[in-house]
Formats: sequence, structure tokens, C-alpha cells
Amino acid sequence: MHILLIASAVNSLTQRVFAELGEEGHSVAVELALGEEFLRDAVRRHAPEVIVAPMLTTAIPRDVWSAYPCLVVHPGPVGDRGPSSLDWAIHEGARDWGVTVLQAEAEMDAGDVWASVPCVLPPVGKSELYRGEVGDAAVQAVLLAVRRFASGTYRPRRQDGAGHLRPYFDQSLRRIDWASDPTGTVLRKLRTADSQPGVLDALGGAEWYLHGGCAEDTLRGRPGEILATRAGAICRATVDGAVWIPELRPRRRPGGPATVKLPAARALGERLPPVPEVPAPLQVPEGRRTWTDIRYREDGPVGFLWFSFPGGAMSTDRCERLLAAYRFACSRPTRVLVLGGGRDFFSNGIHLHVIEAAADPAAESWANITAMDDLVEAVLTTTDRLVVAALGGNAAAGGAMLALAADDVWCRSGALLNPHYRLMGLYGSEYWTYTLPRRVGHGQAARLMRRALPVTAAKALGLGLVDRIVRCAPEEFGAEVSRLAARIATSSPVQRRIEAKKAVRERDEAVKPLSAYRTEELTQMRRTFFDPGAPYHALRADFVRKRRPRSSPEHLRDAALRGGAHEAAYGRPVVGG
Repeated sequence: MHILLIASAVNSLTQRVFAELGEEGHSVAVELALGEEFLRDAVRRHAPEVIVAPMLTTAIPRDVWSAYPCLVVHPGPVGDRGPSSLDWAIHEGARDWGVTVLQAEAEMDAGDVWASVPCVLPPVGKSELYRGEVGDAAVQAVLLAVRRFASGTYRPRRQDGAGHLRPYFDQSLRRIDWASDPTGTVLRKLRTADSQPGVLDALGGAEWYLHGGCAEDTLRGRPGEILATRAGAICRATVDGAVWIPELRPRRRPGGPATVKLPAARALGERLPPVPEVPAPLQVPEGRRTWTDIRYREDGPVGFLWFSFPGGAMSTDRCERLLAAYRFACSRPTRVLVLGGGRDFFSNGIHLHVIEAAADPAAESWANITAMDDLVEAVLTTTDRLVVAALGGNAAAGGAMLALAADDVWCRSGALLNPHYRLMGLYGSEYWTYTLPRRVGHGQAARLMRRALPVTAAKALGLGLVDRIVRCAPEEFGAEVSRLAARIATSSPVQRRIEAKKAVRERDEAVKPLSAYRTEELTQMRRTFFDPGAPYHALRADFVRKRRPRSSPEHLRDAALRGGAHEAAYGRPVVGG
């Protein structure tokens, strides 16, 4: 079928639905909901058989949903209604939840049900749920709904009763009362808004949106005061403990430009009181409740270097700290070293927000990409053990190339890869000109870079981008990776693989040194970074400040015209095209 996706943003769910439907053999295009007339024009141009709205914050015009079947994804179970479904679920501590695909009609979320899939809500942030359990259920529900629609025989189920219409979850409900809210309440409020919109609060005589939160079990102080910093995060006291807050965003002034979300200590700058920097031990004792973005542990012959950065963004500082931790891990007597293993983002490459806020964005871009290259080079030149990249969540750009530097790439079934740089106006680095062709071939590497389309875990396995798909829920990924790594580390072939990788690295180095790949890539990147007129600078600013685009993204909008998402992404021939 020819399917049109309409969305308020090309977020992870929109991309995943686009890619998954393409793999089902459908012709799929994406248009942003940029106003009613824009949407009407898009529908006329595409003339789809069905419209799917995976993420929509505005209503579909009546003349559109009355003329075309429109299937809307609602992140709540049947009967739940309103624009803040997931916020309320987290706020109320719901454990059992679901996602429903409804047919659009005049009353919000009241249309006939095409599919409904249950899911659980572990105690993590809203955006992490959206990319994890809720995202898995949403994709499953969309695929089921589209199959039912395509059959021509299924009749959607009408909703019984009035349903439960919840109001918009505004800042009055998110506000933290530091003088009375216990840690559990503070964390729930922070989790309802970890990515957007944040929790509005006052700090240092200014207003800020707080993003993210993690409990602290040792530090104590006067409720609301900042007690310490750690790797850019700040620790604030509650009435019965403390919480770490990784990121802040200044409240936008009336008529002023959109503000940038940054590591909390960096955002506060001179407003930060004189508090100690309290480093987290790299090896966190069992049972501790505290925040850290890098940890290391061992289980016999396996080392696990876990890292999780907000948004998957790796600033210069984060790259340098992760490299130091990696070198420590390599000093340990293990046979297998696992990188990642968390349930959310693996990595999205350089930290565009920190770069945008820097006094000299070009210089910071250069420092950041150099630090990323240093980290990737360390992985590529590790020849005394097997290195596994474990992707529990999405990876993009330099983060995807960091994964490809490993010997094995294990990917959770719900993860999405974007192994390209073009949409940010960059040539790319992180040794991609070495690692990507060696996995998929030069022709496929060029197509992936040029098309700039998302790749599902299943397709990545077929292309050779990943070596193993781990089919499990996000919460189970770490344990499953540990089990698999332990099994491999004690198997007889592992030593032969280690010996073979050393020989291959020496052979490849003789053909073309890694330094040559690095020099060629960085020459291109430096030219872009230090050219004030390069598109990268405007694209970066639009991205971090979330400026409303003027049109739908061309690479997704026209994918169906090039033969559908599946063929367009992977270079398959189009019959009759």
C-alpha cells in the first residue's frame, strides 16, 4: 500500500514506524504537520491509501479524516484520552499501560480502535519509555492496524462508554515543592518531563527547566539547595534525601531566542554556588543509589563498560572521560569487553547543544570531533580482547560509527540506527570511511550516507551493520547481554578470534594506516567547521533550538517516489521504476 505518515516531528517513533512499514513492503512517505493547508496539500500530492499519525500534537482537519482513513497512535490503553496520557501515567505510578491505534474523528481519541497493544511502564523518564516500552508497543500496534486495514475484511471496534479524558499536564502539576516533596515525588515529576517540556523551577535568581533526575543516597542538605556537582550534573537536596539533575534549560525570555539545554553545571555558570565536585567511582558498589554516566564492572572474564549520556550526546568532556575509562577497562585481565549495554541511547555522536552554546562553536566542534576520534581509535586498535558494542537503544552519526569500531555489534530488536551525517551538513569522521565499507561494502556505504534514512535492527543485521539481534524488552537488555557475553568469553573460539583480529588489523594498517583515514576525514570536517557560511552552523542551530521547519524533510517526504522506504534505503531495484 501507499502510506502517508503525518507527524509533528520526525522523532524516533516516526522514524521507526517509517522504516518498519517500509520493510513490510509498503511505499511510505513522511510529511510534517505544519498547518492545515500544508497538510491538505500534502495529502493531495500523495493521494495515500491510508494515513498514519505516529506522533501528532495537532488535530487532523475534518475534510482530511472524512476523505481518507486516518490511523492515529495514542500512547495509552483503550479508553484513555487526552494530550498528556504518558505524563499522567508516570505521575500516578502506573505499571500496566498500553498503546492504541484509533481512527481519527471529531472527538479526540474517541474513534474506532484498529489495534491495542499492552506494555509495562518501569520507573524511568517519559522520553526513555517513548523510545522503549511504549515505542515497541506502538510499532506493534501500527503494523497490526495496517495489516488489518490492508485485509479489507477487518472491522475496527467501537469504543464503549465515555472514556477517561485527562486534562493537559501543565507546569502547575509539574511544579516541585522542595520544602515538602519527598524524593520519590520529585523523581516522578522530573520523569514526566525529562526531555520535553522540562520542569520549571527557580535557581540562582533565574528560571530554568529541569531535565532528568536520579536519586542520591548519601548527600544531604537543606531542601532545594545545590549540594554538589558531578560530571556536569547538579545534586539538590530534598526533604528526605537528594536528587541529581543532569541538564537545565533557561526559560525563554519574551521576544528572545529559543534557549539551549545544557549540562546543568555548565548552564548555571557563575550562578552555580561554590559546591564540591563529587566524582563517582568508576566501579559503583552494589546497592548504591546515585547518578553517574559511566560505570565499569567485571564478571569473570568479561568487563562491562556501561555509559549513558542524556540524549546520547557525547561532548568533548564526555569523550575524554569515556576514553580514560576505556583505557582502565583495557588494563584489566578480561577476554571480552562490552561497551554500552544500557536500555536507552547508545550514542548520537558529538554534543551539538554544547557546541551551539560555546563561545567559539567552530573550535568546540573541532575539539569534540577530535575527542570522538581518539575514542574510536582506541577501540579500533584494541587487539588483545574481543570488544562488543551493545546497543540497547538508538545510535546515530558518530555514535553509530563508535559501535562499528567494535568486533561485534549486538543490537536490541527495537533499536534504530542512523549511520550517516548528511542531515547535519557534515562529511563525518570517527573512521567511518574505514569501518562502514568493511562491514557493508563501498557501494552500500555510499547509499547509506547519501540516502540518510533510518535502519531498523532487523535490516541492519541483513546489511551486516550488526552481528546479533537481542530480542527482549528494554529492561531485560543488560541481563541478556551479560548472559551472552559470559557464554562467549568461556567458549573455545574466542581466543582464535582475538588472534585473528590482531592479524587483520596489522594487514589493514599496512594497506592504509588509520592515520590516513583520520586525516582525510578531518580535513573535510575542519573545512566545514571553520566556514561560517557552511550549512552545518544553521542546521545545528535549528536542531538544538527546535525551530519549526518550513517544509517536510526531503529525504523522507520523497522516499516513496523513489520506490518506498525499503528500496530507497538499501538500494534494491524498483520494479517498473
